[in-house]
Amino acid sequence: MRMHKRMPLPPIGLRIVKSAAAVLICYLVSFLRRDAGIVFYSQLAALWCIQTYRNDTKRNALQRMAGTAIGAAYGLLFLLLEGHIRLEDTARQIFNAAVISGMIVLVLYTTVLIKKKHASYFSCVVFLSIVVNHVADANPYLFVWNRFLDTVIGIFIGVGVNVFSLPVEKRKDILFISGVDETLADENGRLSDYSRVELNRMLDEGLNFTLSTMRTPASLLRFAQDIRLKLPVIAMDGAVLYDINENTYLKVYVISRARSLRVLEIVHGMGYACFVNCIIDDVLVICYEESMGEVQEGILREMRKSPYRNYMKMGEIDFQGVVYFMMVYPDEDIERIYRALAGEGIPEELKVLKYASEEHPGYSYIKIYNKNAVRENMNRYLMEMAGVSSMVTFGSIPGKYDVVVRPGDENGVVRELKKRYEPLKKLSIFTKIRS
Repeated sequence: MRMHKRMPLPPIGLRIVKSAAAVLICYLVSFLRRDAGIVFYSQLAALWCIQTYRNDTKRNALQRMAGTAIGAAYGLLFLLLEGHIRLEDTARQIFNAAVISGMIVLVLYTTVLIKKKHASYFSCVVFLSIVVNHVADANPYLFVWNRFLDTVIGIFIGVGVNVFSLPVEKRKDILFISGVDETLADENGRLSDYSRVELNRMLDEGLNFTLSTMRTPASLLRFAQDIRLKLPVIAMDGAVLYDINENTYLKVYVISRARSLRVLEIVHGMGYACFVNCIIDDVLVICYEESMGEVQEGILREMRKSPYRNYMKMGEIDFQGVVYFMMVYPDEDIERIYRALAGEGIPEELKVLKYASEEHPGYSYIKIYNKNAVRENMNRYLMEMAGVSSMVTFGSIPGKYDVVVRPGDENGVVRELKKRYEPLKKLSIFTKIRS
């Protein structure tokens, strides 16, 4: 019997909780007003102001306020106009339908004239809520005021709930560094919605956070495109420090030209080919050879799909600025290459990694870097650059990282990050009692 993999339920986010709280507060205010208004309009405005990020909340609140004022003004104008028209029921309905539809043009055009086009929807909602639902014998000024007040109350409640937070301490003196694969990324290589929202919120509030990975910047950019990173990222297993906002390499550990030619001589002498990753004029270039096998050709075709990668044939470079070599062959061939490199003392002079390929069973990789191209060196360099006093690292290998994330726990990094970056402040009254 085939077993289906159980999909984990996403956690209930803070926006959901705040939305429910805003709706409840609208009810409480409505009770205090003795049902003078219509709570629905307050709740509608409050929910619109409950946004993922605080900047969005402020922007939406201003849009909602402008739209409310425009809609209320035109709604009052219609009620005053209608009060002077004496028609039978059927004729009045036709008249109202025609005038209301025509005034929608005025409402929308007004938002264009005052450069508040984003408030056009709210203007129409408030206008229609007044002119469609009005009571014939009600005081038009009082009726419009109540509709206006309903919306304004909802805006203030929505903004207040969304900006409210418990008293927490922001640990801006700590640099947080997380791995990507099997750490922050899910099994599909993506960031979960919960992690993206919470991580961006903390980054907006001053979190010192970045990524450290074996990936190239080109591969990392696709993963990090929705993360509001301000610090540079550590890529290529510690070989480069890359600023994704400025598209520039801040620090690079390269292999000398003499050692690069020695590696290539050994590999070519055995009849094998390799990829060579170089940084030329601050641009990463992947050099390839024509005499490659089917798997290597497939990797090249897949990498070429990325707009962030650049390619050239091997014979067109002078081996200045080589960051790392990469070879992928069947396991037994990789063993032969590694033994040959070891026989020439390459692992003593350079950093040589050998590991099995997950994408191509029966194949393995060899990657060769500068001896100093290790993540710990870049971590310390980035600490000095960020001006922080301590660091916390996240990864999936026990003993290598400060916080070990269990594989499959796609939100584990961000949950732990929140605890360490935003610990609850100790209330002074309890501190005095303890002392």
